[in-house]
Amino acid sequence: MTSRSAFSTQDGWRYGLLGLPLAFCALPLYVLMPNLYARQWGVSLAALGAVLLAARLLDAVLDPWLGRICDRLFARSIGAVLAFGAAAAVLLGLGFSAIFLPPVQTPDALLAWAGGWLVLTYLAYSALAVAHQSWGAMLGGDALKRSRVVAWREGLGLVGVVLASVVGNLFGVSLMLTLLWLALGLGWWAWSKAPRPTRSAQKDAVVATRVSLWHPLQQSPFRRLLAVFMLNGIASAIPATLVLFFVQDRLRGSEALQSAALGLYFVCAALSMPLWLRAVARLGLARSWAVGMGLSVLVFLWASQLGAGDGTLFLIVCALSGAALGSDLALPGAMLAGLIDDAGDRGRADGAYFGWWNFATKLNLALAAGLALPLLGWLGYAPGTRDAQALQVLTVAYCLLPCVLKTGAAALLYFSFIQPSAAQPLTL
Repeated sequence: MTSRSAFSTQDGWRYGLLGLPLAFCALPLYVLMPNLYARQWGVSLAALGAVLLAARLLDAVLDPWLGRICDRLFARSIGAVLAFGAAAAVLLGLGFSAIFLPPVQTPDALLAWAGGWLVLTYLAYSALAVAHQSWGAMLGGDALKRSRVVAWREGLGLVGVVLASVVGNLFGVSLMLTLLWLALGLGWWAWSKAPRPTRSAQKDAVVATRVSLWHPLQQSPFRRLLAVFMLNGIASAIPATLVLFFVQDRLRGSEALQSAALGLYFVCAALSMPLWLRAVARLGLARSWAVGMGLSVLVFLWASQLGAGDGTLFLIVCALSGAALGSDLALPGAMLAGLIDDAGDRGRADGAYFGWWNFATKLNLALAAGLALPLLGWLGYAPGTRDAQALQVLTVAYCLLPCVLKTGAAALLYFSFIQPSAAQPLTL
């Protein structure tokens, strides 16, 4: 077993800092961008949802192949991985900038412009994220060390999300873009100084080219974990996509409330990371994740009772649901790293596993934006409405549908990884 001290605070900063710009650009793309295009430029929710769905699905399909590319790069050298990451970071910055500074403003032209740049931006994001995640998995260690590796990456990512939510809402696009470029440069530099995969993992990487793209899906534990991750991910992505609409129309909240809600949500998620690491030490990864799911369900059931003027209560909802989010960020990735170890695939197919993992992540976001937004429009909701029935539709989509999905994910997690009779890796 690798001890906790094998991954120090300094190691955490160096490895995890790249998570900040990756998360910094993720939130605007699936929260701020739909709201901006719909409200400021009049793009219809149905058309926007279709473009987001198409772009994310195309990107998701490419993720497993990106994972195989990363495995081959690890087999070649660490320098090749870092060069690949640098190129992806530049393309990511360019694509993100183009999306938020479009040269056209008519709805049809905006949809075409956004669609093309979204594909390129998502592709660059995925390439950089898969390489970074694979690197972390190849560091190895016991459940607690793996949790620390993921917690540093996701915790610093949450710092990026908070910065994006505050800067994007209060200080405008120009500063947001400047900070992204700066964070990408610093994140890549720190990554180049981070702890490197173990010698055995680097040696094993030379067999990566002989591992099938479909190999991860042939592993039953991975298929079960992927199913839990996807169901839970859709449950989390729906409210993330709809939160600004809920605050603006259901709660009739100000821009200050919007910024405070998003900031508090992600700050509490970051602050909860040490608590979830303590829970892992006592309960294990799977049980700790189930506790997080249960907390999220209770909080969103309460949120469904809120209405106009309940901004203060909604901040409490954001704090508690943010704490629950910490488990979603820190624990599934650590479980995946353990499954890779148990399958004997560390250093051989990490990229392939994380390619499929990111495929699931993108599919979650695609389904949330591509189905929830058109469904809301079809059921009568439009941004700015004050119709009681339309607002009730928004509340059901934002609060209750995620509860149903997350309860299903918790049940699947229990029967797959917690129930004593279930076949499960000992590291969970």
